[in-house]
Amino acid sequence: MEVEVELAPDQVVRPDVVGWRRERTPERPSGSPVRIRPDWVCEVLSPDNARNDTVKKMRVYQRCQLPHYWIVDPREETMTVYRWTPEGYLVALRAERGERVRAEPFDAIELQVGVLFGDEREDE
Repeated sequence: MEVEVELAPDQVVRPDVVGWRRERTPERPSGSPVRIRPDWVCEVLSPDNARNDTVKKMRVYQRCQLPHYWIVDPREETMTVYRWTPEGYLVALRAERGERVRAEPFDAIELQVGVLFGDEREDE
C-alpha cells in the first residue's frame, strides 16, 4: 500500500518507502495524506519512472528539505544515499551488490546491499 505524504500544501507524493525517526514522531503517522514530513524516503527505479524519481521527485524532496533520500536501481544493482544540505543534495554513499555499508540515516546497522536485490541475508 502506497502512503501519500503532503510535503507542502500543493505537493503530495507517493514514495516507494518512507520513514520517520521515532524521537521526532513517536506515534506512527496516520491520515491520507500524511502531513508530517518524513525523515527518509526511498525510491526504487523502474524503466517507466527513473526520470521522475531522479529529477522531478528529487527536486521536490530538495525543496521540502527532506533529510535523506535513497535511490535504489535494480537494473544497475546500486543504491545511492543523498543527504540534504542547503546547497542541494550531497551524495553521502554509493554502493553496489556485494558490498556491506552503513547508510544514513540507518548507519547504526550494517546493510548488505545485495539483500535489496533478492540476495539471501548472510549470517552475522
